[in-house]
Amino acid sequence: FTGEARKFDPTFKGPIHNRGCTDVFCCILFILAILGYFAVGILAWSQGDPRKVIYPTDSRGQFCGQAGTPLEKKPLLFYFNILKCASPLTLLEFQCPTTQLCVESCPTKHMTLLKAYLNKGEQEYYKQFCKEGSAPEILRDGLCPSMLMSSKPFTRRCLPALSTMKGGVVVVGNETIFDNGEGEKVNATDFLDVAMRIFEDYTVSWYWILIAKYYILLIAISAVLLVQRHFADSYNLKCLGIFHCAMEYRSLKGEPGSDVTIRDLGLQTDFSVYLQIRQTWLAFMIILSIVEVVVILLLIFLRKRVLIAIALIKEASRAVGHVMSSLFYPLLTFALLALVIAYWAITAVYPSAVNHTFNTTNITARCPDAECLFAFYGGETYYHKYLILFQFYNVFLFFWCANFVTALGQVTLAGAFASYYWAFKKPDDIPANPICSSLGRALRYHTGSLAFGSLILSLVQVIRVLLEYLDQKLKAAQNRFAKFLLSCLKCCFWCLEKFIKFLNRNAYIMVAIYGKSFCTSARDAFFLLMRNIIRVAVLDKVTDFLLFLGKLLIVGIVGICSFFFFSGRIKAVEQTAPSLNYYWVPILTVVVGSYLIAHGFFSVYAMCVDTLFLCFLEDLERNDGTAERPYFMSQNLLTILKKSNEDQAKTVD
Repeated sequence: FTGEARKFDPTFKGPIHNRGCTDVFCCILFILAILGYFAVGILAWSQGDPRKVIYPTDSRGQFCGQAGTPLEKKPLLFYFNILKCASPLTLLEFQCPTTQLCVESCPTKHMTLLKAYLNKGEQEYYKQFCKEGSAPEILRDGLCPSMLMSSKPFTRRCLPALSTMKGGVVVVGNETIFDNGEGEKVNATDFLDVAMRIFEDYTVSWYWILIAKYYILLIAISAVLLVQRHFADSYNLKCLGIFHCAMEYRSLKGEPGSDVTIRDLGLQTDFSVYLQIRQTWLAFMIILSIVEVVVILLLIFLRKRVLIAIALIKEASRAVGHVMSSLFYPLLTFALLALVIAYWAITAVYPSAVNHTFNTTNITARCPDAECLFAFYGGETYYHKYLILFQFYNVFLFFWCANFVTALGQVTLAGAFASYYWAFKKPDDIPANPICSSLGRALRYHTGSLAFGSLILSLVQVIRVLLEYLDQKLKAAQNRFAKFLLSCLKCCFWCLEKFIKFLNRNAYIMVAIYGKSFCTSARDAFFLLMRNIIRVAVLDKVTDFLLFLGKLLIVGIVGICSFFFFSGRIKAVEQTAPSLNYYWVPILTVVVGSYLIAHGFFSVYAMCVDTLFLCFLEDLERNDGTAERPYFMSQNLLTILKKSNEDQAKTVD
């Protein structure tokens, strides 16, 4: 079940250079799939009409405001229930699942269908947003929206026009809560108004955000090289955070309005309001305290494992320091992923823009509650008949290509860091340009193995997407067993995806070192981990947690500094800070950007730690530390290992 341990090989000096092509069949299959992907893209671009996406069209596919048509004087698009456009199904189907109507002008008042029906003076105004039909048909067939919201045209589409009132709460017209047409009460927010104010904030703070990004980049690079210090720094930072939250909580005692709950406040565009209530600081204090307790328990019960994990992280810092080009490899991964996403998006939009047909048969005689919505794509050609298959192929190839790019990065970094570990005299024995050499080996010999591993992962991810699609479609179903079964399937495939990602990651490390096929490498990696299951279970999670603390430290420092700067709390720069509508806009942008930058650099670090860990386990099996079979590990790791073995021997005695 755990396989045989590695045996001593005096000729083994790290990643094997004399290797052959692996998983050739998968390589050919991947190339054919890519060629087919290009063919689908060309077919979509030749058959699709992007105007259907750029310009508004009603539910019958007619352009609003098109000259020479009955809709010439109706240039704007009105949605019966715009809340349905926020459904995840919109992204999958590229269709908003609600009736869409071309109108002369957007509604300027809030009104319900019942209110208009009871008030004859409002009926004529309401009817311009309805389909044609008599009053009984309107009520019976749902030819009118259940309500109107005050709207403004944006890209020739009627979107909610909201105003700010009641201490910063953004509302629709005079209403803060309305019915969504399905009997549910919805709290509305002014997306258009808030978006314009956010855009104004970006125009006056963009250069400060760019300056912050530059310093974040420097901090991230420094943090990767000095990550072993983050554990103590993050511990001290959390202690200071708990103390500050406790002081704020105490200072607000007895203040007017400080006992209001977050639930009472609801959605506020001015985030500083939340800092004036005690519950916010209490929540912060509880969260930081829980994290601090977890850290202390780790130190108490897993002290020895933590020491080995810290030693691995220190060794990873040295490896990254000697292979500095690895810090810039995420830029290549980012560029390739951006290319894959752009191609997928363009290919997905063009097929969705073909002329489509609707089933307009009156079915209300059999189903009184039914209404005619978009049903299917139609046409005379094979392209129209199999369009849904092309869309599915587009989604599947998107996952496959994205996973392939990620796998290529993992193999490249693993090969470079393995070259560092298996260099007996560091850094003299480290080969020149390890990143370029590893990338060349991966593309030349192991494209098939990368395609195989990413194919398995993509199949699971596509199944998860289909399950999410079914979940959205069956939300209104009352069958509890079906919902339970669907939830179980979603949970199982989520776990399966996590396991495959973990196995693929370690398999790619073995591919980079030994140059074997994907299945053989996955088997060897799995058996190696199973032979050291205790070390894996503890060290893997401990190192992940320490790296998470490193990210948290960077995001925390950047977030605190940006908060004091953009909120004008620092007197020295109070005149320099830009005047903003919402100071949380640049703060949130900087914080999210700092996390993404830190995640990109720490992903390199995490791959380095995983590679060194597998090499460390193999080093323990291959060698025994004698002159004939010396360890390749660093002196620091060797010292901790000897001390751990001595403690275990004393325990046995």
